[in-house]
Amino acid sequence: MNSNRRQFIAGTGAAVAALSGLAVRARQAQAVSPADVEALLATMAEALLAEYPENATALGIDGGARAALKAKLTDRSAAGQAQIARQVAGRLKQLRAVDASMLGEAARTDLDVVRTVHETAVEGFAFPYGDVAVLNQSWSWRNAPYVVAQNTGAFLEIPSLLEESHTVSSREDAEAYLDRLVAYAAQIDGETGRLKSAAEQGVIAPDFLLDKTIAQIRLAQRGAAADWPIVASFAKKAQGLPGDLVAHAAKIAADRIGPALARQTVELEAHRARANSDAGVWKLPQGEAYYAWALRAATTTRMTPQEIHERGQHELAGLQAQMDTILKAEGYTAGTVGERMTAIGKDRRYQFTDDAAGRAEVIALIEARIADIRTRLPRAFATLVSGNVEVKRMAPEVEIGAPGAYGGPGSIDGKVPGKFWINLRTTDLWRKYSLPTLIYHESLPGHVWQGEYTFSLPLVRSLLAFNAYSEGWALYAEQLADELGVYEDDPVGRLGYLQSIAFRACRLVVDTGLHARRWSRAQAIEWFATTNGSGLEEVTSEVDRYCAWPGQACGYKVGHSEINRLRAQAQAALGAAYDLRRFDDAVVKGGGVPMVVLARVIDEYVASARRV
Repeated sequence: MNSNRRQFIAGTGAAVAALSGLAVRARQAQAVSPADVEALLATMAEALLAEYPENATALGIDGGARAALKAKLTDRSAAGQAQIARQVAGRLKQLRAVDASMLGEAARTDLDVVRTVHETAVEGFAFPYGDVAVLNQSWSWRNAPYVVAQNTGAFLEIPSLLEESHTVSSREDAEAYLDRLVAYAAQIDGETGRLKSAAEQGVIAPDFLLDKTIAQIRLAQRGAAADWPIVASFAKKAQGLPGDLVAHAAKIAADRIGPALARQTVELEAHRARANSDAGVWKLPQGEAYYAWALRAATTTRMTPQEIHERGQHELAGLQAQMDTILKAEGYTAGTVGERMTAIGKDRRYQFTDDAAGRAEVIALIEARIADIRTRLPRAFATLVSGNVEVKRMAPEVEIGAPGAYGGPGSIDGKVPGKFWINLRTTDLWRKYSLPTLIYHESLPGHVWQGEYTFSLPLVRSLLAFNAYSEGWALYAEQLADELGVYEDDPVGRLGYLQSIAFRACRLVVDTGLHARRWSRAQAIEWFATTNGSGLEEVTSEVDRYCAWPGQACGYKVGHSEINRLRAQAQAALGAAYDLRRFDDAVVKGGGVPMVVLARVIDEYVASARRV
């Protein structure tokens, strides 16, 4: 056992001891200090990293005492997931024993965040199928009933991690990469075992999702193993290091990863032979209960499917009223808002050519908009971060089943920039009037920008995320861009922004329609496309995403509406003393939290502003 591993075990033991000490003091009504809580949560962060070592790499903290993590991956087998579930339940029991009544706001918020994540995970692990996203730097905002799907599984997540985040500057780093290739093959087989168990329970993804997934896995295996991205990327990283490292990587890919992917494909094809086109999780064992949990996890509220469905319809009506005014001013007067937006979408002035030149134009537009918004952000924030971001196209084997785009912060040390990933399988996904608002959502002042603020918080807070907060913030970032004047001379661009917000209102209707009202995939696609005027390519991919990640899409608009509700409340309470920059600071500097905790954070901001 190496020294790094011994330090980890010692750290886990220290966490247990610290928790026990806090519990004793709580029972004896002794004060628990903020320092006690922060020490406890620091040890819990190390325990979480031990369970999900990929996150140490994603954050750039897999050196020093954590160097052993660089060679490891999460155990995705049934036994490994059961072990994580037991550890999560044990930590939750101890967290609940802590008396937080004497804590200050910051320590209480930290404790609330960690406890809420554990509570949600324990509820999710109670279902005998699916994938619970306790801690995953890139994917912590989704829970999935299917272990592997077009947007879920090691075959997608690990190559991206290895290519983008695993740095190689020494022989030890290179050997850790090779160890991870072996572990990656084991992850695939572990998931395949869970797929077999799921099938025995009747948990089988819809046929249309399986078709996409199987096609993606086959695409990932095209050509010789030595040419696969996980090997080709390693060859560049390990250039100049002695030994036959690259040949070893190619052998692992050929002898272990390829056969594991082939076994997974066989299992998925067996699922496909039994699959039907039922899109919603209502068809699964405990399907109604599973969807209720997925909604709670995604929104951090207790809203019912009916309430969310109705909210979507109500908010959509208000947004489309604004769109109608702009459409009429632009000469589009006939038909529904959706029909008129469809007509604008067919206007060649707003399309990109579907070729290399068109793809280059998309990337250039993104980079220009990021440069422009940087100059405006000091008007919205009193405290600024660097906004370290890189624009990248998704890998072709990922694009088939991936969303249109996604983004997030880079490493804590800044060596790995945040990413704005854009799907360019076809440029028909994008329009020149609608792409800008997506840029603000994924990069600045959206996911990349918000994520960097968490780096100044205790480590555990950088590890944990809440879908409603992070996606609600990203929608609020789109709103801020509008308020900062990016569409001042561009009414059609503002129309694209409003369509984007309306798109998220539509999600409330479609997600609940699929999973609670038993809508078919075709029904959901048709309603979405005709109501919002979105393209069929985009809408089809979106609907498939909701089928694989129930509830996740509802977090966006629920979180956005709550941030705006709290902003209006703060404005009313402070009057002339209200400062947008200070409000935005309060929301973003506090990091990801459940919505009820965000309300408390804003209450504290209001009280503090009154004292000034």
